[in-house]
Amino acid sequence: MCRITVNSPLTDLPYWWGVPTGERVPLTGEVVKAIRLRRLADLGAALDRGRVLAYCRILLAAETGIFLFFIAGTHGLIVPLAGPASTDFVSFYAAGALADSGTPELAYDQAAHHAAEQRATAPGVEYRFFYYPPVFLLLCAALAHLPYLAAFLLFEAATFVLCLIVMRGILAERDWSATIPVLAFPAVFWTLGLGQNSFLTAALFGAGTLLIDRRPVLAGLCFGALCYKPHFALLVPVALLAGGHWRALAAAFGSTAALGGLSVIAFGWETWHAFVTAGTGSPATYASGLINFGGFVSPFGGILLASGSQKAGYIAQTAATFGAGLLVAIVWRRGLPLAIRAATLAAATLAAIPVVLLYDLMLAAVAAAWLIRDRAELAGWEKMVLAALFVLSMVPPGLSEAWHFPSGPIVVLILLVLIATRALGSTSSAGQTATT
Repeated sequence: MCRITVNSPLTDLPYWWGVPTGERVPLTGEVVKAIRLRRLADLGAALDRGRVLAYCRILLAAETGIFLFFIAGTHGLIVPLAGPASTDFVSFYAAGALADSGTPELAYDQAAHHAAEQRATAPGVEYRFFYYPPVFLLLCAALAHLPYLAAFLLFEAATFVLCLIVMRGILAERDWSATIPVLAFPAVFWTLGLGQNSFLTAALFGAGTLLIDRRPVLAGLCFGALCYKPHFALLVPVALLAGGHWRALAAAFGSTAALGGLSVIAFGWETWHAFVTAGTGSPATYASGLINFGGFVSPFGGILLASGSQKAGYIAQTAATFGAGLLVAIVWRRGLPLAIRAATLAAATLAAIPVVLLYDLMLAAVAAAWLIRDRAELAGWEKMVLAALFVLSMVPPGLSEAWHFPSGPIVVLILLVLIATRALGSTSSAGQTATT
């Protein structure tokens, strides 16, 4: 590497480049692009472990303070509220309470379910939909035996700890400080604040990928348990079939069948019939705007947020789903390192399903952790891209809605492109090595 000076109308810019010493290069577009890429790489190289952990500690402290402020506001401790507030967890708790009362099918009756939500919290709370299969009722019914607040805290704390354990395993770190970036990830606070189940989804998905090569049956059981939120397992069969993981595939189908059968025994066929009937109306609910479009992180949601038609949204989502599925099939068929396969599957899943919301970006954390775990050290520009996506994921849904700016879909698609670049590069390298 030799030092050169680049001619500029304003000033001479010294820079390092692979040309003979002292040569002066005209400031062409390609040279400017090369300079910018090099500077981006230099910035990325500055993101070493110590700096990343320090920045994330500062961010975590700030996020925690803001989070506590919003909790106080939500409970009327700052200004009086116009009406009672609740979280998505009330939907789970109310469904479980109905199941415990011997009427699980009423979890899918909006009037009865809303009444149960009000009994659990306060009259007049905003209705929270319940479109989960009866498999999830098994867990909801168990939680509903506890008082509402205790059930909320237990569910979020237990699934959060489980998620952190899995993330630590993915990162292959003994030091718990490695999970500080995970703690500071904005999706963590969205999940906690909204009382959602994304920690459980990320833990099951992450554990399935972590165990697939060493404990295929156990991995399959984890993947099968995703049947409580089945669209997140959409590409799992593609990966397992392409990679020839037959034992894991059989275990996944077996655990799904077992959990489904257990739910039939516990709640009866009528509950499944009610679920299917209610589920057929769920696409209209999500496309109607009742759910803030700024909270979507799928291509479908991005098109709707940009004032596109539902037809355009479904076309874009269909293209993304097929593209993501093809990428997963190629990567898993080639038998690339586990880190690349797992990162691809996690990121592609987010892009492949239409109903995926801001808190579901916990799966993006799984993908990023696997990318960091990859044996090949991240390039400086890759670090900068991940840092930019981390920051972009902080944009709140209300702001995205007001600006018609699909920050969530951008995060998902750029993350998938980043991982695909690494995966397809590994595929090309493997092919060249085999040819040689």
